[in-house]
Amino acid sequence: MKTRRKWPRRLLTALGVLIILGAVFVFGADLYVKNSASDRILSGEELKTAGGYDCILVLGCGVRDDGTPSPMLRDRLDCALSLYRAGASEKLLLSGDHGTKGYNEVGAMKRYMLEQGVPSEDLFLDHAGFSTYDSIYRAKAVFQAEKVLIVTQNYHLYRALYLADALGLEAQGAPSAGENYSGQTMRDLREILARGKDFLKALFKPDPTFLGDPIPLSGSGNVTDDGEFS
Repeated sequence: MKTRRKWPRRLLTALGVLIILGAVFVFGADLYVKNSASDRILSGEELKTAGGYDCILVLGCGVRDDGTPSPMLRDRLDCALSLYRAGASEKLLLSGDHGTKGYNEVGAMKRYMLEQGVPSEDLFLDHAGFSTYDSIYRAKAVFQAEKVLIVTQNYHLYRALYLADALGLEAQGAPSAGENYSGQTMRDLREILARGKDFLKALFKPDPTFLGDPIPLSGSGNVTDDGEFS
C-alpha cells in the first residue's frame, strides 16, 4: 500500500517540475527576444532620416466586418504612409491573412493606401502572411528583400525583428502610434507566449505555410493583385 501511494506524489512532483521548466522557458525566451531586438527599434528622430530600404513591410492584423482596417491596423498603415512619403522606401509590402475569400487583410490595406494617393504599382500584397513568421520569411524568400523597415506596434516589433535577424533579413523597426486598444492586456499576455513559440521557430526555420515563385520588389506591385484592383 505504501508503494502505491508514492505514485501520485511522484506524478505531482514531475508535473510541478514541468510547469516550472515551462515557465522558465517562456519568460526566459520573452526576455531574450526583447533584449535581442530592442536596439533595432528606431526612435522618432532616427525615423526622420531613415532610408535605403527595399520596402516598408506592414504587418497585417484585424479588419472590420465592412472590410475596413481596424484601429490597430489603421495606425500601422498611417505610420507606413508617413515613412513612404518621407522617402524611407519606394515600395510598400502589405502582408496579412487572405486565407479565405471572405477575409482579406491585404485587400483592406491596399484600398486604404490607394485612398491616400499611393500608386498601385508601389503596393505589393503578400496574401499568405498568416503569421509574423510567415510574413518575415516570405519578405526575403518570395519578395527577395534584403533590407526592410518593419511597421507594427512596439510590443510586436521585438518578435518581428528577432525573426528577421534569425532568417537573415536586415531589418529595423518603426513603432506605429497607439497601444491602448481594446483587449490589449490579453494581447500582451499572448505575445509573451508567441515570443516563446517563435524563438523555437527561429531555431528550426520551418518553411512558411506557403512559399511560391519569387516576386521581386524591383517590379510592379500590380502583379500581386488578385483581381479586385485590376
